[in-house]
Amino acid sequence: MLGKLARQKDPNVLVGFDHADDAGVYQIAPDLALVQTVDFFTPIVDDPYTFGQIAATNSLSDVYAMGGMPLTSLALVCFPEKADLAILERILAGGLSKMIEAGCTVIGGHSIRDEETKFGYSVTGVVHPKKILANVGAQPGDSLLFTKALGTGVISTAIKQGKAESAWIDAAVRSMTTLNQRAAEVITGHAGPGPRTGQVEQGSTVDPRGVSKDEFAVNAMTDVTGFGLIGHAREMVLASDVSITISAGAVPLLEGALECVRAGCLPGGLKNNRDFAECLVEYDQGVPADVRALLFDPQTAGGLLISVAAGHSTRLTEALNAAGVPAVKIGDVSARAKPLIRVK
Repeated sequence: MLGKLARQKDPNVLVGFDHADDAGVYQIAPDLALVQTVDFFTPIVDDPYTFGQIAATNSLSDVYAMGGMPLTSLALVCFPEKADLAILERILAGGLSKMIEAGCTVIGGHSIRDEETKFGYSVTGVVHPKKILANVGAQPGDSLLFTKALGTGVISTAIKQGKAESAWIDAAVRSMTTLNQRAAEVITGHAGPGPRTGQVEQGSTVDPRGVSKDEFAVNAMTDVTGFGLIGHAREMVLASDVSITISAGAVPLLEGALECVRAGCLPGGLKNNRDFAECLVEYDQGVPADVRALLFDPQTAGGLLISVAAGHSTRLTEALNAAGVPAVKIGDVSARAKPLIRVK
């Protein structure tokens, strides 16, 4: 709908909504730009504290996906008038725990009465204007890396249907409450702020990225969330004017994800994603139907999809793995051709 409206002309907007990027970027100084994003949703797990953690992790992810460092956040709350406020307190506490872990200060928020609980954050971060990582920029010859496993959507649906096993739930919750912070730190060379207790001195300049090592030639990056792996890969492909090949067998899957698909625990978003993006996809024979479905599974707080120069792919994968990030190579980028996305 925004695309149908008149565009505001502002030269300080470095990243808007033209290419469906993860966050907006607005330059405020020659060496400093703001990264701004917002995200909120309804509960996907039963425990209020865990739901708050997942919502915060998901909201922070878009800043990391742009190569930025989150600084402040505002809580967004929709809560039933007659519901127990102790539940809301636990949701907020869970969210705060992840904001503290990220070194992102909660400075306020807004709440309304609503029949359905919803929670999330608006997050503001910083990035150097010349070191933004966006959807655009993937180059033919790049390798595609992915940092988390797929399946949070189907497992969340199985939870709602009472069909999820405890091990599946535990695996999905671990994934959805793991910040993309460590991965972003490795990629950008920024050590990360950790919980901040000091004050920025008046007149000082915030260094948004620390001393970048520039070790890895990362050309484009996005996080995989509601549009699924194929949906977000589509955004990168179209923005960068390239094609990609994904090796289905290399894509990591959460424990229980395949079982959930086979049991019919398919979220509505999966079908919507498939209806929207599958027209760009061609499958090789032998790609199982259940794996095809999971490529469209809407993720919550999903992993980073990274397009990195092939010569840097192995070193970056090893650096991420050494930092505890289970990154794997799942595909390659090629010159634009049909199909835009091949799954083999």
